[in-house]
Amino acid sequence: MAGDSAKKLFVGPRFRRIRQQLGLSQTQIAEGLGISPSYINLIERNQRPVTAQLLMRLAQTYDLDLRDLATADEDRFFAELNEIFSDPLFRQIDLPKQELRDLAELCPGVTHALQRLYAAYAEARRGETLVAAQFADRNEGGHYEANPIERVRDLIEANRNYFPELEQAAEALRDEINVTAQDLHSALATRLRERHSVVTRIMPVDVMRETLRRFDRHRRQLLISELVDGPGRAFQLAFQIGLSECSSHFEAIVGRAGPLDDTPRRLYRITLANYFAAAVLMPYAAFHGAAEALSYDLQVLGQRFNVGFEQVCHRLTTLQRPTARGVPFFMLRVDNAGNVSKRFSSGTFPFSKFGGTCPLWNVHSTFDTPDRLLKQVIELPDASRYFSIAQMVRRPPAPHGQPQPRFAIGLGCEIRHASKLVYASGMDLEKTEGTPIGVNCRLCERENCSQRAEPPITRTLILDENTRRVSSFAFSNAREL
Repeated sequence: MAGDSAKKLFVGPRFRRIRQQLGLSQTQIAEGLGISPSYINLIERNQRPVTAQLLMRLAQTYDLDLRDLATADEDRFFAELNEIFSDPLFRQIDLPKQELRDLAELCPGVTHALQRLYAAYAEARRGETLVAAQFADRNEGGHYEANPIERVRDLIEANRNYFPELEQAAEALRDEINVTAQDLHSALATRLRERHSVVTRIMPVDVMRETLRRFDRHRRQLLISELVDGPGRAFQLAFQIGLSECSSHFEAIVGRAGPLDDTPRRLYRITLANYFAAAVLMPYAAFHGAAEALSYDLQVLGQRFNVGFEQVCHRLTTLQRPTARGVPFFMLRVDNAGNVSKRFSSGTFPFSKFGGTCPLWNVHSTFDTPDRLLKQVIELPDASRYFSIAQMVRRPPAPHGQPQPRFAIGLGCEIRHASKLVYASGMDLEKTEGTPIGVNCRLCERENCSQRAEPPITRTLILDENTRRVSSFAFSNAREL
């Protein structure tokens, strides 16, 4: 025990993130731990170690799980850096993996900066044709803007998909109106009418046509299409209340992001309003408690909070309150062409920022089994294992003759957390063979994959007109430098 308490760790960046999540200054956390602010400063700069004794005091004082100091963020940052430096642009640079891991652990801010820089480079490269056309037309006032969707995704990820001020505002609203999930729609409509003079109207599809929600600012009416189901209507009401009552919170969060062009700024505000709306439908404390008690049974959670499958899955990725943390889930939404339209992670899963997903992941199989929830243990090339569940969902019904939108929702976590899920009940997770998948084809170096769509950019393509392999692409075993 004495040896354990004397063990020293250099965890400065992780310590800083926990302090910031708690909303404490260096002086405040120093007072709580009974040490000097200057010592906290040295810890966060990795110039002083943290003893196991100090970590125990931190956990007891702020009711923290010491797993918060684990390497989850660093693993994710390392995966993202590895993807960036696999680009042919860096082919002549022999950069050891350990240097990338050191950078991810010691300088997470630099990692974010590199992500933004590379994303801007990739967007500029894809936009060369547009830029050339603008110059050809002598449109010197033209402006090519980096992908605002990826920019906002980066901002959400930087906040670990958790915004405490919005959580508090949503819980305060639910405490004030004090109604059940089934009565929430009526209560929210009443609040809009009485506090903001906004009348809610459910409109026929032939009037709304291609619009599901529209706020008529002049007539003070919130118009919602009849195609939107009950949970969706409550969500749209909460969204409108968020715009009216949480504007200062939105502006503060957006302001912390630094300079933003108009498009990503507007998109970020809309994303924050969506976050608030989900938090109103599923208040943090109540939802987290129910999720833990029900072993994360998605169907029962949906019934209890009167929300849809996708809403439950998305909400589970936001349970990052330091004193009441849920299972660190990741989630994605794809269409039947493999396009990713949602991607969130509160854990370590290395989503690709510049490509699709592996076709061997059974999230794509849900379109063939629309009424079944599929389970799968997946394994990445680095031997990390995850437990995944997936199901197809349908968007609001479309009028006859129009295509019915369908999406697949994938939800997963590291294998070490899977025992907490009802879906893993009865499974021997250690002995269950994992399906070998990759992040995506351009980064995956697995050989002889019949589903491969392109060769890895880190290897040299081998062409042989006399041989046809199982995979459409053969490549060298030696990594290109």
